[in-house]
Amino acid sequence: MTSDPTTDTIVRVAARGDGITADGRHAAFTAPGDTLAADGSVTHGPHHQTPPCVHFPTCGGCQLQHLDDESYSALVTDRIASALDGQGLSAPIRTPHISPVRSRRRATLHAEAKGGRITLGFTAEKAHLIVDIKECWILDPRLFALVAPLRTLLKRLNFRRRADIHLTLADQGADILITGFATEGLPAAEALTRFCEEHGIARVAFDDGLGPETRWEPDAVTITLGGVPVPLPPASFLQATPDGEAALTAAVLEAIGTPATVADLFAGLGTFTLAIPAKVYAAEGARDALTALKAAAHRLQRPVFPEHRDLYRRPLTVAELDRFDAVVIDPPRSGAREQAGALAASRTPVIVYVSCNPASFARDAKELCDAGWRIDWIQPVGQFRWSTHVELAAKFVR
Repeated sequence: MTSDPTTDTIVRVAARGDGITADGRHAAFTAPGDTLAADGSVTHGPHHQTPPCVHFPTCGGCQLQHLDDESYSALVTDRIASALDGQGLSAPIRTPHISPVRSRRRATLHAEAKGGRITLGFTAEKAHLIVDIKECWILDPRLFALVAPLRTLLKRLNFRRRADIHLTLADQGADILITGFATEGLPAAEALTRFCEEHGIARVAFDDGLGPETRWEPDAVTITLGGVPVPLPPASFLQATPDGEAALTAAVLEAIGTPATVADLFAGLGTFTLAIPAKVYAAEGARDALTALKAAAHRLQRPVFPEHRDLYRRPLTVAELDRFDAVVIDPPRSGAREQAGALAASRTPVIVYVSCNPASFARDAKELCDAGWRIDWIQPVGQFRWSTHVELAAKFVR
């Protein structure tokens, strides 16, 4: 029996989510094992699942709901392996940890008033159109439960333009920051108070361009990191899911072992700092995050030594790095190009690199490996389920 020469099989999914055949043909919304005919039609294979959400693929919140768990996990691995291969590197890549459905604890929704109604949801894929979501398979149900009430609230607040609504699940409940709009007048204040009381809101702040102004916060808002409640500035960075945070933290703790001193670079609010049972130097460039970390560590007398430091302008020197038994680094998407050179030349026994961008990670890993470091293992984490966004933790040793 011979194969049909007019069809090709999808063999993998590319970084942007398109399926690719062995000879390089691309097809949107295809899964490995699907067949692509010469006329562009697709026959679904064993790894193509029925997308669960009614808004897929219009909504840009997810790009890959048509992949089953096996093929989605393979995509997460392939994104990291391909980035390393582009730098001439390879490494042992562990089985990806994928966060479950409906587990996102932070997200930014977009709101628009038009034609007498309020549209609230994610933007459409590669467009500015807002998809008015009626269900969501990625948001924590406690956040999604606020979508309809928020539409009603915005109407009562006489909202007449476009704004962003940043949602975060804090220890006390939902933390809401609305940017691009601010309320005025007593009726608006009363409507906001009723909304917050009825739905158990932890905090509401507005930012119309001059910085967040809190309008509701009955109790100080915190987020627990490493078992420590940390003050939570509005719209602060957090790992997208508690599950993903736990997976990355476990990988960091496994990699560093039992050091006496650790440097945590780009420490943020202290996701890893407060979980490490050692003396930790924490460097962070955002003052509000560092202030929150400092307050939490001081209150519980944790051996944490925070420093406000822009690691792009003033990276740690080799001499400074050599003082630590382990270095943990978790830079933004652009990576840590400015810090990588000193890391590569340092004599610290182990480096743990946490990344949200395989491309910038591979670039920095190349500099480390060229200086004699070796990637011991990589733990992929898929917190942004059904998206092409991939996170990882990697252990480097000499």
